[in-house]
Amino acid sequence: MRTKSLKKNKINVITLGCSKNVYDSEVLMGQLKASGKDVTHEAPAEEEGNIIVINTCGFIDNAKEESVNMILNYADKKEQGIVDKVFVTGCLSERYKPDLMKEIPNIDQYFGTTELPLLLKALGADYKHELLGERLTTTPKNYAYLKIAEGCDRPCSFCAIPLMRGKHVSQPIEKLVKEAEGLAKNGVKELILIAQDLTYYGLDLYKKRNLAELLENLAKVEGIEWIRLHYAFPSGFPMDVLELMKREPKICNYIDIPLQHISDNVLKSMRRGTTYEKTTKLLRDFREMVPGMAIRTTLIVGYPGETEEDFQILKNWVEEMRFERLGCFTYSHEENTHAYLLEDDVPADVKQQRANEIMELQSQISWELNQEKIGQVYRCIIDRKEGNYFIGRTEFDSPDVDNEVLIDATVTYLKTGEFVDIKITDATEFDLYGAPANTTAE
Repeated sequence: MRTKSLKKNKINVITLGCSKNVYDSEVLMGQLKASGKDVTHEAPAEEEGNIIVINTCGFIDNAKEESVNMILNYADKKEQGIVDKVFVTGCLSERYKPDLMKEIPNIDQYFGTTELPLLLKALGADYKHELLGERLTTTPKNYAYLKIAEGCDRPCSFCAIPLMRGKHVSQPIEKLVKEAEGLAKNGVKELILIAQDLTYYGLDLYKKRNLAELLENLAKVEGIEWIRLHYAFPSGFPMDVLELMKREPKICNYIDIPLQHISDNVLKSMRRGTTYEKTTKLLRDFREMVPGMAIRTTLIVGYPGETEEDFQILKNWVEEMRFERLGCFTYSHEENTHAYLLEDDVPADVKQQRANEIMELQSQISWELNQEKIGQVYRCIIDRKEGNYFIGRTEFDSPDVDNEVLIDATVTYLKTGEFVDIKITDATEFDLYGAPANTTAE
């Protein structure tokens, strides 16, 4: 076994879960760097350093399993002397700290979601208040996540996030504008706004839903060209946001609004505060106010008590709504949630079959919608080069979850981080192919 003094301290941060965790890891890394620490993000094994910080996810079964496996993997590496110290933070650690300490004791310390100063102290760094908003970004240089609020006040029956993230707390507009200005100076052109619920923004600070005012202020930041909205909630949606989206070119005609289900029976049990009729009207209003906007949603199938009839209502509705983007999850029975009191009565194979049916239907819708794009020209941002392709996105596509635009790199040279007009030449269900508009044959 090697001795601990052979290696200069290097901290490797590993991020699991959603974009909100990515943001938290970036804040942690910014603080560590400011304290003069050698810090890296998800470095390969030969460069990973001797101190590991795992930022975990505790949302649903699959995510929890991935986080536990990662902790076990590094507990084992510590046992073998490959790494010296392992620290665990994030949602899983917040939710299950006593269990984790008992089951996996070979971890130096576990920290919750609000214990950044304590984690920094354990890593030999000081929490610097003056660094508010400064981060070491891990995304491609042209886009970054901007977390506008933490926590959630919604009472959804299936969701454990309020247990892990606490009540909704909005960040002040001036702080977010300052953070956006810092990101723009570093070359960020696209802000992706995230929160557990964007539509609740401002209620605690300004006593009103204030997302539109925040967006107006962010749109004034020089260098920012796209602003994208993630994780809106269907009840109490602030319609002034749509008016702004229509008139402000920087705000992408795109919204991510997880709707979860549409059958009134299931919505009521989920405590979503909306109905089939209200949700359908909201989506029609979206499309009427901002023609051509892309709507992304996520659905849950196999929720306790979901009948075949409930599922058929959902399936027919997906066919009718023709969402531009859609993801579907099977219900996960989470302890300490309201739905945990219900019997998890839909068999696992039925849950999976229902999810498959929804995604098969969506795949056909996506293919048809993408075929309509052939011959059209879209302004795209180029994220990266992969193999023989430059990979870009239109304003209707978010990183990692939506369509990508593939441009042949053996024919065309493009700069990553730049905007280019791309003419779409071909399309599959989930990808578009194109070439710069000025080089394609008319």
